[in-house]
Formats: sequence, structure tokens, C-alpha cells
Amino acid sequence: MPSAAVNGIRLEYETFGDAGAPAILLIMGLGMQLLAWPVPFCEALARHGFRVIRYDNRDIGLSSHFDHLGVPNLIWTILKSRLGLRVASGYSLDDMADDAAGLIDALGIAPAHVVGVSMGGMIAQQLAARFAGRVRSLVSIMSTTGDRRLPPATRAAQRALLGRPRSSDIEVLIKHYVNLYSVIGSPGFATDPDELRARLEKSLRRSYHPQGVARQMLAIIAAGDRSSDVRAILAPTLVIHGDRDPLVPVEGGRDTAAKVPGAKLQIVNGMGHDMAAWPVLAAAVVGHAQAHH
Repeated sequence: MPSAAVNGIRLEYETFGDAGAPAILLIMGLGMQLLAWPVPFCEALARHGFRVIRYDNRDIGLSSHFDHLGVPNLIWTILKSRLGLRVASGYSLDDMADDAAGLIDALGIAPAHVVGVSMGGMIAQQLAARFAGRVRSLVSIMSTTGDRRLPPATRAAQRALLGRPRSSDIEVLIKHYVNLYSVIGSPGFATDPDELRARLEKSLRRSYHPQGVARQMLAIIAAGDRSSDVRAILAPTLVIHGDRDPLVPVEGGRDTAAKVPGAKLQIVNGMGHDMAAWPVLAAAVVGHAQAHH
């Protein structure tokens, strides 16, 4: 896969479709590599006449890592946040939005349709708010504004997300992530266990970098409430959320849609916090991009 020099770092990326077609930039969530965008999802967008770009965010996958920043104490950080104390991070969601803007520039695809999932939705929101000229349309999926009044993740989802594997043995890691998806996944959309296991193994063998996940989570916590930022978004926006999301409850999607000017909201019944509903998501993304190209 190619990489691009962006914002002082290198970002690993992959493309689908005709290089001259209108571009859709895909931004993945916390700790997830570009592989987390299902190939059939990317191919579906490309079949409808788009150039699709998926990439590894900073500190994950094959993009630049930030190990010199150390590993944060997330339990203490979460406690500080809940107490209303200031949380500092080595890099911010705005820095990650700068990365996305730089990749758009490096590939010469401005303005691009931008699609973000979970933390990627937060990055996409900041990108649209701060770089209006680079974003043709926005789709924010299973994400949030960070408003502290919103319901938190369920206790089961929090435990699954913050839990640590007993070792870095590949079988232990696969079991850990299978359990995570059993907690946060989509009850209304079946996932083949063998396919999930194969996908996880491929991702883990490509890269396993838990330190980067912790630093990305720190950036999310430090960002706090971004409601004032999302109110500045000018791009036509579609907000998609599952009604069975235990990690970012559906109220996060409703709040985002209410605060982004003119945003439309699509609630997907049976969808949790994964990409199992990708055919529904692909159809929605294509429809939104076609309507605003």
C-alpha cells in the first residue's frame, strides 16, 4: 500500500475505483486500522462511480506512531474528566483532522466527500468545521459531539473496551477482540464467526499497537464537548446511528444531527457499534454523496 507525507508524519492509505472519479475519504475509529472498512463496502462505493480512500490514522496500523509520548493512565484520565478537571493530550482530534486535510491535499482530491465512523466521525466533524473548502459532504456514523450531558457507554461496553488481553499471543488477542465485538456489535445484523476471526487475525498480524489506542482515547477525552465546533459545519451532513449501540448510545447521533446545521438523521434499527450493517451504510453514503456532488 502507498503512504503519503502529511502534516509532518506518514499516513498509510489504500484506494478503490477510478483515480479521476469524485473522492470519498473514509476515516476509521478508535484503534481501528484501514482494514476495518470492509472491502465489499469500499467496492460498493467504487461501483457507483467514486474513488474511495481508506487510511490508517496516526498512531495506528502502518502510519506514524507516537511512542515518544508515552502511555497514558486512562483510568486516572477518565476520573479527571468526570471531575471536570483539564485533561492534556500529546496530540488532539484537531491534529488528526489536520492529518485528514493534509491527505486530501496530498492526493489532490479536494473537495472530498468525507465519511467517519466513531472517533473517525469526530475527526470528520472537526475536519468539516475547520476546513470547509476541503469537504463536499459529510457522513458521521455512530459518533458524537462529546457533550457531557449525553448518556455514557453501558458498563459492559466500557469494561470490554478498557479490558486488557492477558498477553500478546495471537490467539489470546483474537479471543479478546471477538469478545469485544460480542458486546458492542449489531444484534440485528449477523456476523459470520469465521469471517470475523479471519478479519481480526489479518488485522492483528498487520499491526498490533495498543499504546497508540490509548493515546487516541486520550485525544478523545481531552477534546471534551465539541458542540460549538460542529455548529460551524457548512457541508451537507448525514448522521447515521444504530438504535442498539452500547458504546456510543443513539442519543449521541441525535445530538449531532440537532447541532449540525441542516443535518439529516438516519437511525438504523438493530445496528450496534460495528460495520456489520455495511450494506445499509453503503447505500446511505452513496445516496448522500450523489445528492451533493
